[in-house]
Amino acid sequence: MLEAILTAVIPVVIIGVICAAVLVIASKLMAVKEDERFPAVRECLPGANCGACGFAGCDGYAKALCENPDTPTNLCVPGADAVSKQLSEILGVEFADVIEQVAVVHCYGDCEKTQDKVEYQGIESCAAAKLMYGGKGSCIYGCLGLGDCMKVCPQEAIYIKGGIAHVNPADCIGCGLCTKTCPNKLITLIPDVKTTVVTCSNKDKGAVTRKVCSNGCIGCKKCEKVCQHDAIKVVDNVAVIDYDKCVGCGECVKNCTTKCIKELDLKGAHRF
Repeated sequence: MLEAILTAVIPVVIIGVICAAVLVIASKLMAVKEDERFPAVRECLPGANCGACGFAGCDGYAKALCENPDTPTNLCVPGADAVSKQLSEILGVEFADVIEQVAVVHCYGDCEKTQDKVEYQGIESCAAAKLMYGGKGSCIYGCLGLGDCMKVCPQEAIYIKGGIAHVNPADCIGCGLCTKTCPNKLITLIPDVKTTVVTCSNKDKGAVTRKVCSNGCIGCKKCEKVCQHDAIKVVDNVAVIDYDKCVGCGECVKNCTTKCIKELDLKGAHRF
């Protein structure tokens, strides 16, 4: 009986040892060498994994920096200049300034400026509410106010007040997670050195917009006419600012018929 067991077990053990040896040899011969700089580069990155750099998280950006010398070191918006400086020192390249950004909500249709068209009773989610006739609000382009953006913000920089989302610039790191989450695409990132913001996203004609929100842009093009820098245009019945051209003169703010173009303090954003 024992001989029968040994006869069955011994070949299996031998095969196992041979396979293990083959795997060890293969792991040595076929191993992909990791760039010695990778751990140090990855350590510099904040770990937000927001994708603002254009890569699949911090690991993807770190890998690109080590493998491709043409990859810019200033793509980490949350890390700002401090991270860019550390990366340039590790990689031995010239320091590149980061354009810090902050999230802004292009909607000021709070409870005083607009009203609900239905009473929503369902999942506390903007994405879910949007499926019900575009949401509870009269303006189907406006903030749904159920805080999907607030839930994904790693810095707790977003809060709901008056039925709409607001961003606290002092806490915003510009990761952009909220911009990807908002079902109405109301949130964008702009350089935190800019101050002028269009707080409306309604694309209906002026008369229709005015019926649903007193803050809405009516597409009158008055802002477009007074801008001496060609920095603001009315596109699809709503004003849009080209921040590459905007100098913050404030003329559009002064002349906006509905006061939906505002001056906001976006400075002092938190950085890692």
